[in-house]
Amino acid sequence: MAGGWARDGAVEQQIEDSIRDELRRMKARRGPEGESLAECAECGEPIPEPRRKAIPGVKLCIDCASERDGRFEARPGFNRRGSKDSQLK
Repeated sequence: MAGGWARDGAVEQQIEDSIRDELRRMKARRGPEGESLAECAECGEPIPEPRRKAIPGVKLCIDCASERDGRFEARPGFNRRGSKDSQLK
């Protein structure tokens, strides 16, 4: 595939780098670790014992966790190509 000034395999390398970055981000966002809290870190309501046993290291009650999961978090994007077209998207 012709890529202008790009070297052979550059597109595949960009795809692999993007996948690698996303996997690294997902691994960094693993679940809670450590000792579970008896009370929610945000609202102070008690966290039920079954939830604390099911998710070791849990810090939020179900309501606060659901609210946080529903929020949109913008992630910075990387413009690997540096072309004008990729900057416009």
